[in-house]
Amino acid sequence: MQPQVLIVDDEKSIVTLLKFNMEKAGFLTDVAYNGNEAVSKATETEYDLIILDLMLPGMDGMEVCKYLRANKIDTPILMLTAKDDEFDKVLGLELGADDYLTKPFSPKEVIARVKAILRRVNKDDKVVFQAIRIGDLIVYPERYEAEMYNKIITFTRKEFELLHYLAKHKGKVISRDQLLSGVWDYAFVGDTRIVDVHVSHLREKIEPDTKKPTYIKTIRGLGYKLEVPTS
Repeated sequence: MQPQVLIVDDEKSIVTLLKFNMEKAGFLTDVAYNGNEAVSKATETEYDLIILDLMLPGMDGMEVCKYLRANKIDTPILMLTAKDDEFDKVLGLELGADDYLTKPFSPKEVIARVKAILRRVNKDDKVVFQAIRIGDLIVYPERYEAEMYNKIITFTRKEFELLHYLAKHKGKVISRDQLLSGVWDYAFVGDTRIVDVHVSHLREKIEPDTKKPTYIKTIRGLGYKLEVPTS
């Protein structure tokens, strides 16, 4: 069955370029040219992925992403931005985007990112998971939730995939490149800042003190390690 992708951008030339190349690569496509139209289509149709431009008339890409996540629509989102601005990238990830690309980009790179996201989503959908306990933290892979002190913690899809990956390798140091490969399914060199942003989000949700993390440790020069707190 062909995956269906919603392409959202107000520049018709970009939509035409992406639509042509996505369909050539075997995807079904639908398009929207503003934020309101994107929200309407994304709530009425179950897409496999959304390619979402940041700068849109009406509702911008940030607002669209925030609205969809607030309404429990967890369709993977690849965000496009014309700005090489760290703030925009970080905010997009905070609102629930799965990945981002900065314009200008090549259609091949977009398709590679889309395939990587879908491989990861499809892989997780086919696997039966067991709960994992690390100290007072219990990770429930099938529910995309965790529990601490009898309180449920919710995550964006990518935050949870990162937590689950670290939990499966608890006690081991995992490099940022390994995390890009294991969580984002990148078969190429990617921007490791995306890992640091998501680790920061996880710490905000599971660490008693984010300035002195006891669960997710930074191993300087190597990467990260999830372990049972020693005290």
